[in-house]
Amino acid sequence: MRQTTNKKATNTPKAAPWVDRFLEIVERVGNALPHPATLFALFAAGVIVLSWIAAQFDLSVTHPGSGEVIQPVNLMTVEGLHRIITEMVTNFTSFAPLGVVLVAMLGIGIAESSGLIGAVLRLLVISAPRKLITFVVVFSGVLSNAASEVGYVLLVPLGAIIFLAVGRHPIAGLAAAFAGVSGGYSANLVLGTVDPLLAGLSQEAAQIVDPNYLVNPACNWYFMIVSTFLIAGIGTWVTEKIVLPRLGEYSGSQKPDELKPLTQEERRGLKYALVATIGLIILVLWGLIPEDGFLRGAEDGSILHSPFMKGIVTFIFISAAITGIAYGIGAKTIRSDSDVMKGMGKAMERLGIYLVLCFFAAQFVAYFKWTNLGLIIAVEGAEILKASGLGAIPLMIAFVFFSAFSNMFMGSASAKWAILAPVFIPMFMLLGYSPELVQVAYRIGDSVTNIISPMMSYFALIVAFVEQYEENAGIGTVIATMLPYTIVFLIAWIILLSIWMLLGFPLGPGAELYISLSN
Repeated sequence: MRQTTNKKATNTPKAAPWVDRFLEIVERVGNALPHPATLFALFAAGVIVLSWIAAQFDLSVTHPGSGEVIQPVNLMTVEGLHRIITEMVTNFTSFAPLGVVLVAMLGIGIAESSGLIGAVLRLLVISAPRKLITFVVVFSGVLSNAASEVGYVLLVPLGAIIFLAVGRHPIAGLAAAFAGVSGGYSANLVLGTVDPLLAGLSQEAAQIVDPNYLVNPACNWYFMIVSTFLIAGIGTWVTEKIVLPRLGEYSGSQKPDELKPLTQEERRGLKYALVATIGLIILVLWGLIPEDGFLRGAEDGSILHSPFMKGIVTFIFISAAITGIAYGIGAKTIRSDSDVMKGMGKAMERLGIYLVLCFFAAQFVAYFKWTNLGLIIAVEGAEILKASGLGAIPLMIAFVFFSAFSNMFMGSASAKWAILAPVFIPMFMLLGYSPELVQVAYRIGDSVTNIISPMMSYFALIVAFVEQYEENAGIGTVIATMLPYTIVFLIAWIILLSIWMLLGFPLGPGAELYISLSN
């Protein structure tokens, strides 16, 4: 049965009663949860209490790598109180994800405020042949997630406008863009703000087991690149074969808007940005290709452990800032240094609540590490998993499903990972699986249910966009439209991960699938 946006139509499909009941429960439970920052404050307090309870029992485990006997540390003591008081500030300022996200967003703020990101997205979409328009919309959505929320506020409504302009159902265009932006959140050709954020949390968790373990922000990059084309292709297929046939012809009141081409100023700005990009690429290659290149490692001349790889966040900042400024000069959207600083300031303004979240998350992670609870749980959990007899691929698939399910109740990728990483990364490390592999399994599960989770930050905005084209639309409309993407993305990504593990490919630069703690 086809769905129509005609107000007089009576053949709009209804969700099954059990689906409605489930979504009502999810919405009610989600709305009842405190703010994520409040949750972390409660978790931090809970860890302190749990440390006291654990200390009352004769708990101990033996570290599989070092042979050291690990016991819980009670924070409800005078010494524990002193440590909490004296290290609160350093817990926050040394929290790994904090600095990297702030630095990356400063550069991306310039690129966004100058208009560079918006112009690039429009150019990608409006210059594509009609036969490729769906693929380009999904593909552009995937690329846009490198710049945080830009895709949600710019590309998702633009997808609807584009489809309407070419005579197709606008909600299908909106769905295709949303599937790329949010469902493809863990795919991209370039690194974005989420990569150093998650890598920082993974590193914090990995150091519970190995204090010297480092997680590169580019640790999932190879897998992300392949995933980009997978999600773009699968998203196109779902849109063409499932979503568009179900929606049928659009008969609503919205009229197509003219999709305006880039102005002369915008095109000049893109040329300036292209020149700047080429210059940056030449500079980086000059520093990496020669054996004595200035961006290679000083000791062994390697690229893997080079300042370039360790400082990838710095290069994200520099690249976004320089290309953004170049575009702004060419397009005349930047006329003075004040415009640059205002763009950076606006990016920081949007991170206000993120700073609050980081403060409490940093305390939680620190307390969890101090108490040894994460390591004790990891060792015991690893023994249970080892006894289960499940192989590497079934374990990772199970974790993908667990991550996908938890995303239905807590929308923030970083907030969930800050909770899950200190437990699951040490647990899997003790079984020989790398933090990078655990992180990529988490990212798959977190991405595929973004588009059907009412807890996702921008879900309400997507519902509002849909209502512009269908007055009676609601949460059920969005979920019914997006559910095929979730199911197909989940299946396709699990197959890709399984093949990747069978072939033993690295997930990114220096990011192998397995580790040996004895080394």
